[in-house]
Amino acid sequence: MPAPTDEEFVVLLGGALALTPRLAADIAGARVVAADGGMRHASTLGVTPEIWVGDFDSTPPALLEAWAGVERQPYPAAKNETDGAIAVSVAIERGARKIVLAGALGGERSDHALMHLLHAVSLEEGGLAIKLTSGEEEAWPLLPGSREIDLPKGSLFSILGLSPLSGLFIGNVRYPLNDFSLPFGSPRTISNVAEGPIRLSLASGRAILIARPYDLSGA
Repeated sequence: MPAPTDEEFVVLLGGALALTPRLAADIAGARVVAADGGMRHASTLGVTPEIWVGDFDSTPPALLEAWAGVERQPYPAAKNETDGAIAVSVAIERGARKIVLAGALGGERSDHALMHLLHAVSLEEGGLAIKLTSGEEEAWPLLPGSREIDLPKGSLFSILGLSPLSGLFIGNVRYPLNDFSLPFGSPRTISNVAEGPIRLSLASGRAILIARPYDLSGA
C-alpha cells in the first residue's frame, strides 16, 4: 500500500461507524477533519482531528470538554450548508485531493446519508478521489471512465444509477455485464458478488457503487 500524503484526508461525519481492518487502512496516516457530532468517532478510531467545524448542535458538552484542545471553527445553525459539506470544504482548502468520508452511510438521518452520496459524486466530478464508509459498508462514485475497486472474493455489492447509464462494463463478478445500458431506476445491478477486485467502466452517466466487504453471504 502506498504511503499516505498530505493530500489524503478523513472527514468524520455523524453516521454509523465501526472500526474494521479496511477502515483502519483507509485512515492510516491521513489528516483528519471532524464535522460536529462526527467527533465522537475520533476516540474509536484513535485519531486527533486537526480542526473541528460545525454549529455543534449535535455535540454534547462532555464531547466538547474531552476535545477542548482541538481547534474549532464554529458556524451558526442557520446556514446554507451542512456541517459535513463545510468540513469537506475545509479539507479541500488545506490541500485534500483524496477524501474518505467516514460515518457517511447509515445513521439516524437517511436524508444526510443520501446527501453525502450525491455530494460525493459532485466532488469526484470536480477531480477529487472520494470514498464513503461506515466500516462495514463502503461506497464510491462511478463516472465515465475505467477503474478497479478492491473487494474481497464473495462480498456483496450493488450499483445504483443516478441517471441512465450506457456502456457499463462490470468484470470479475458473478453477474458480469458488457456494454450494458441501464435505464434510470432499474434494479438490474443490485446484489452482485465480487470474485475479487472488480473491474468497471462506464461510457456515460453517473452512479454509486455500494459494497459490503465483510458480508460474504453471496460466496
